[in-house]
Amino acid sequence: MTVLPTALDTGGPEYTANRAAMLDKLAELAAEHGKALSGGGEKYVRRHRDRGKLPARERIELLLDPDTPFLELSPLAGWGSDYTVGASLVTGIGVVEGVECLVTANDPTVRGGASNPWTLRKALRANEIAFANRLPVISLVESGGADLPSQKEIFIPGGALFRDLTRLSEAGIPTIAVVFGNSTAGGAYVPGMSDHVIMVRERSKVFLGGPPLVRMATGEEADDEELGGAEMHAATSGLADHLAEDEPDALHRARRVVARLNWRKAQPDPPPAEPPRHDPEELLGVVPGDLRTPFDPREVIGRIVDDSDFDEFKPRYGTSLVTGWAALHGYPVGVLANARGVLFSEESQKATQFIQLANQRDVPLLFLHNTTGYMVGTEYEQGGIIKHGAMMINAVSNSKVPHLSVLLGASYGAGHYGMCGRAYDPRFLFAWPSAKSAVMGPQQLAGVLSIVMRESAAAKGHPYDEDADAALRAMVEQQIEAESLPMFLSGRLYDDGVIDPRDTRTVLGLCLSAIHTAPVAGARGGFGVFRM
Repeated sequence: MTVLPTALDTGGPEYTANRAAMLDKLAELAAEHGKALSGGGEKYVRRHRDRGKLPARERIELLLDPDTPFLELSPLAGWGSDYTVGASLVTGIGVVEGVECLVTANDPTVRGGASNPWTLRKALRANEIAFANRLPVISLVESGGADLPSQKEIFIPGGALFRDLTRLSEAGIPTIAVVFGNSTAGGAYVPGMSDHVIMVRERSKVFLGGPPLVRMATGEEADDEELGGAEMHAATSGLADHLAEDEPDALHRARRVVARLNWRKAQPDPPPAEPPRHDPEELLGVVPGDLRTPFDPREVIGRIVDDSDFDEFKPRYGTSLVTGWAALHGYPVGVLANARGVLFSEESQKATQFIQLANQRDVPLLFLHNTTGYMVGTEYEQGGIIKHGAMMINAVSNSKVPHLSVLLGASYGAGHYGMCGRAYDPRFLFAWPSAKSAVMGPQQLAGVLSIVMRESAAAKGHPYDEDADAALRAMVEQQIEAESLPMFLSGRLYDDGVIDPRDTRTVLGLCLSAIHTAPVAGARGGFGVFRM
């Protein structure tokens, strides 16, 4: 065993300041999560309950096995937009009858559960996760369809939702729809394209066209029950496979469907693992408030991996990147963690070899981000930083083992790519409240713009306005700072959630368990051309 030591001074002023700053960020995060939990607000939640209906998260709670966790995904979707935080949809991974499932639930307290552009993105991301990890999908449906004022952003890309359901089914991944209320227009295709459908008597309404549309289109007079009631679909159209008496009964029937799936994971769960030797509570004080100050990622690794046991790979070479082997909740992982921000040629080559080794061993990779990007300057350009950085990005791009990414601090420039940012399809990507991500740091970006404008003015022989330059730099810094913060990025679904650092081990454990529902196999060659 190689147990990581700790040099964290939990009684020192730096740790105390870091911890206080993180707790402030967590308080802000809790307030924003509260907006998602409140749905459409007290008035609409009360109206929903008065109709004898359960809120979305209570439906999920009844669906899941008692006392099992629910890993909610993208709870801040839509943050900073004109739409309600959470995007009127709850998505996440939970256990139903011992089976890990991807669960989605419309929130009917938000504009009747209507889908806006962020709802669509969130639902499509959930389908990606289900497909990649072979997780059965359970859709808890109650939606008025598309939010019509934003239809131009929903209608054309929204067809992918129905395509995904059919492709999941074709891949042998079960899909189950439980309809609690309206499922109209395009929304009718969610039950229509699911493998199993459960409807609630006198509550479920599934039709392509409701009574007003039918009247306008054909002149026919018909009521909701005739057109799309649960009893009609159970007895006449055959769309409903099961007719439930009420919501708890519908959720019980959904559990019974899952129990009969004969579903097996590709790899059995490992035995219980030893927790870290170092207290995860101490993660609150690891990351400095000023991300320009480096920190040792081993202090993070030692508080999330099993027994704090970590076998470091090439510890004396490319020391700005820590790489090594560990286990997390019993699952093997290869870890890549930025130590001093900048990636040089040595780090890039080290990462490339390490990624290849993980693929030979069929070991998932965990990327812990705190990078300002690849090094620039004459010495490094002449030394081949472009081709070496490209090697690392090539390896990340063509690696076949599952990747997990956690943004701890900075994640700037091409370093974000090399460390498996969102565009490189990590199975899951989360951020700490301390994280920031952008093309570069705010001061650097503003400074670059200033230099370019100053040189342009000099080339034209014009005087340079220093006051205007200072105002521009301040404006750009403020804009980039705001756009690099984790809640802004999470609102746009550039991650799967902003998490409390103390929950990192649990969140990653749940993800690794879900990942191993599908086979885990690495690339055997096939990395493309590495420029030497």
